[in-house]
Amino acid sequence: MTLSRRDFAKRSAVAGAGVALTGSVGVLASAPGALAGGVPEQRGARPRPARAPGYGPLVKDPKGLLALPAGFSYRVVTRAGATTLESGEHTPSHHDGTAAFQGPRGTTLLVNNHELKGPRANWEHPVPLTEGLVYDPAAAGGCTVVEVSHDGAHVTEWVGIAGTSTNCAGGATPWGTWLTCEETEDKAGQNGMTKTHGYVFEVDPHDRRANRAPRPVKALGRFAHEAVVTDPSRGHLYLTEDASGPNGLFYRWSPPAFRHGRGRLRTLADAAGRLQAFKCFDSGGRFVDDLSRATRPGTVYGVDWVDVPDRDAASVPVRKQFKAGEVTRARKLEGMWWGDGGAYVVSSFAREESPVQHDGQVWFYDPRRRTLTLKVRFGVNKDPERDGAFDGPDNITVSPHGGLVIAEDGQGVQHLFGALDDGRTYPIARNELNIGTAQRPEYSEFTGVTFSPDGRTLFANIQEPGIMLAITGPWRRQ
Repeated sequence: MTLSRRDFAKRSAVAGAGVALTGSVGVLASAPGALAGGVPEQRGARPRPARAPGYGPLVKDPKGLLALPAGFSYRVVTRAGATTLESGEHTPSHHDGTAAFQGPRGTTLLVNNHELKGPRANWEHPVPLTEGLVYDPAAAGGCTVVEVSHDGAHVTEWVGIAGTSTNCAGGATPWGTWLTCEETEDKAGQNGMTKTHGYVFEVDPHDRRANRAPRPVKALGRFAHEAVVTDPSRGHLYLTEDASGPNGLFYRWSPPAFRHGRGRLRTLADAAGRLQAFKCFDSGGRFVDDLSRATRPGTVYGVDWVDVPDRDAASVPVRKQFKAGEVTRARKLEGMWWGDGGAYVVSSFAREESPVQHDGQVWFYDPRRRTLTLKVRFGVNKDPERDGAFDGPDNITVSPHGGLVIAEDGQGVQHLFGALDDGRTYPIARNELNIGTAQRPEYSEFTGVTFSPDGRTLFANIQEPGIMLAITGPWRRQ
């Protein structure tokens, strides 16, 4: 059913304070340089002293890798060029999106993307071309599956898929598989590729045979894919696009009459279901051309969905198939996670290519209400080298201990940080591995933030050179 602008405006007038107002309950995070509304106090209530969120200040790491709060520790699970696969080949580089699954005998299985773009010759440690698991032998990217013990110790690692390109984020499915997304639009013959790329592939961490003869899920479109989540109740898949010129889109794929399950997506016809892009409007029924225009946390937009004309982008990229006024755009639509009955969606930053500049937004899409709510907004960070000023949210996960955990992909210092629903944030980790020089230090982004199934271990990656970390400590409810 289409939710018209008139219907939304009428609903907004009735709902009143629940729409487009800062200070509403549910606003998630603030930080130095961030904007967020607080939780309104009840009239006449005595204010309770707020316990400082998080686990205290970060302690410098004598090994120069990861600063953590006192009482926490980390373990290196994999490291590009150092640890090895069960085949004896080295772990590939440039770790990105990751998800954790319950493995056999109390272990955890982690599917880890490797964001390697273009020809294999460009990379020292591409994903090995394991027989039967290769889509395009010219491409360097793919996924590995890492098995770890209950405390995060490395057990073994193997290839889940190879010969894909620029495997950035992705998403776990409710049926226990991983959807890996190619953030590229290269066609066969471009950039050294022998096959066309820009697709989503399904990887089963439990059944290696299911991953043989990789086949793209073309029904989910061909574009610069970033992340994907699944609505377990309705069966919809939501996808983000990290692109510019013009800015990317937020998509919804509606399934045909079939049942989801392991391996079923790859059986779909290329044009199965409906792929649509979002179109937002405010409480006054006015069309919103770009999400950067929202500057007040608590802002709520109504959402309609518009059919994609050519999902395989045979001649025109998907995002360029729409005229002005037909869809809403946003810069750096990246990480996404399903939780609380909807999808948390990240826009990492916006600059001159957008109507309004910012250093990050976190949105929440409610499929039941068909609304998109701004939970977090970071203003432009004027001093990214200063520790403590969070910016550039990217990969994201819902924490079993409350709130969100966000991987920072901004300028300068890089963190993992938590965000609570009462307008507070706190640091969890800081990357101390300098890949630049002493005079001009440089720190790679964090990626692949995800908790173990039992919630005791937080896994995260330092993308460059490619290090997977298992973080443990005295987690508590925030």
